[in-house]
Amino acid sequence: MLAEEITALAAAGGAAVVQAAGTDVWTGFRQQVARWFGQGNAQRERAELERLDQTAAALEAAGAEQAERVQLRQEASWEAWFIALLESLNNEQQEQAAAELRTLLAQHALQGGVSVGQDGFAAGRDVNVRAERGSVATAVLHGDVSIGTPPKPDPSQG
Repeated sequence: MLAEEITALAAAGGAAVVQAAGTDVWTGFRQQVARWFGQGNAQRERAELERLDQTAAALEAAGAEQAERVQLRQEASWEAWFIALLESLNNEQQEQAAAELRTLLAQHALQGGVSVGQDGFAAGRDVNVRAERGSVATAVLHGDVSIGTPPKPDPSQG
């Protein structure tokens, strides 16, 4: 595999771990990721489960002002971890592990994970868009959006 392919796949893996943490799909996804890293080694799989739990705990503990920094740090950490494993394999093992990881990530996206194309941004959680100190903030939204306090229902609506 080319280094660019490994890096892109690892980046997608790191993003998926962070996006899944704390969501309804976390338990199953966490187990699949640990199994992928374990490569049949139960002890290594348990170690990865602990590492994944540490990631989820760090993301949950992050305050609002630190959340983005913690997310980026966790994504980078997992990206490096995915790269390290893939690069440690011979060509045949690497291709097989990459195919398994692609399948795992595709399944995660179908279970409610988030994916996006080039030059896009997707979030599986809340997103805050703010303008500070005279700057301008814009966002393009597709789908259901709720901003501010919803209007009170008409008395005829109950």
